[in-house]
Amino acid sequence: MFDLLTQRLVELQRKLLGHGRLGPQEINRALSEIRTILLDADVNYKVVGQFVRAVENRLKEQNITASLKPGELINYTVYQELVNLLGSTTPKLELKSTPAVISLVGLQGTGKTTLAGKLAIRFRARKPLLVACDPKRPAAVSQLEAIAQRANCDFQPVTGDVLTTCLTARQKALTQQNGVIILDTAGRLHIDEEMMTELVAIEKNINPDIRLLVLDGMIGQDAVNQATEFTRRLNLTGCCFTKLDGDARGGAVLSVRQVTGLPIFFISTGEKLEDLEEFHPDRVAARILGMGDIKTLAEKVQAVNKPEQQQEIAQKFLKGKFDLEDFLHQLRAVKKIGSLSKLLSLVPGAGNIEVDEKEFARIEAIIQSMTPEERRNPDIINGSRRQRIARGSGTSVTDVNQLLKEFQQARELARQLSSGKMPKIRRR
Repeated sequence: MFDLLTQRLVELQRKLLGHGRLGPQEINRALSEIRTILLDADVNYKVVGQFVRAVENRLKEQNITASLKPGELINYTVYQELVNLLGSTTPKLELKSTPAVISLVGLQGTGKTTLAGKLAIRFRARKPLLVACDPKRPAAVSQLEAIAQRANCDFQPVTGDVLTTCLTARQKALTQQNGVIILDTAGRLHIDEEMMTELVAIEKNINPDIRLLVLDGMIGQDAVNQATEFTRRLNLTGCCFTKLDGDARGGAVLSVRQVTGLPIFFISTGEKLEDLEEFHPDRVAARILGMGDIKTLAEKVQAVNKPEQQQEIAQKFLKGKFDLEDFLHQLRAVKKIGSLSKLLSLVPGAGNIEVDEKEFARIEAIIQSMTPEERRNPDIINGSRRQRIARGSGTSVTDVNQLLKEFQQARELARQLSSGKMPKIRRR
């Protein structure tokens, strides 16, 4: 997400930090480079102009030419203006009614149906009902039904025309005590009058509590055109961006909020139904500038691990009693959070570290091929046991030996730390 944009802005930051003083000429050159970077990232040209002028005015107010650390001042100013551009505060989706109705609108292929499932996961405590509102495309109905099964929530198929389907769903929700209804409305390859008439009819007759425009983050400035047209015809609550995990530029995200005034509620960062994040302008701005996002990382970790479990495992580690059963538990917890590459992108300075995900699959296979006794007490694993574990995991005895060796070193390090001794660093 934002890979190319981040890479170029980080390069510019490093360049600016190398200057002791910056004169008017150097500042103009930096602003010109910021303008080029944003335009190359497919940010709307009007938004780029407003952004650069805002940065320039703020720098003049702070008398940057007299600053002893001008590079840091420019970088912080760019961060502040990015936060302003993205919306300053984090918008919250408030579902006050019961059942609350969320209508998802947007063109075909933007990811509305998958987003419906992701919202069902997020609001699972309210027993969501997914409603198919596209009678013309049977594939859309079957896709939503499959997603409803994956999300383990209720599903309402098409029953006649769109309005009849929505009214039936509302009655069903009252009977089944569904706390939230999510309408997956029909999309088209382009904005047409028939689609808009359907959406306006839903808005007038059903009066959804929340109306979310779903935009494909990979389409660049056309997302701005779509958002502008939908905003003109419908009373939208806000928007969501999908497919950002496949977009290296991010221009659409930086443009839509400024052009339309629509707040961004969620961003989709992967194919799994759990891959949905609330949109925090300050965190996204930090990611764009290569500063990481530790808060989001902490929230992901807390979502799969209870604090008391983490504390218990930490204590076992420091006492040297951490075993392979504990390690397997932690490995699976990390897999629940997401890919390691995505997690490292949230750590400042670690976004470019390459991770071999297959290595972790190998480790998991080796540990799973051990008996419970061997996991709890790896010291009993002799030569014949190692051969059996290697065969069972589809790896080599060398792989098994390497894992056991590194695990033993980690355990020794933990014992040294817990005893207050200076750990011995082994050179390879």
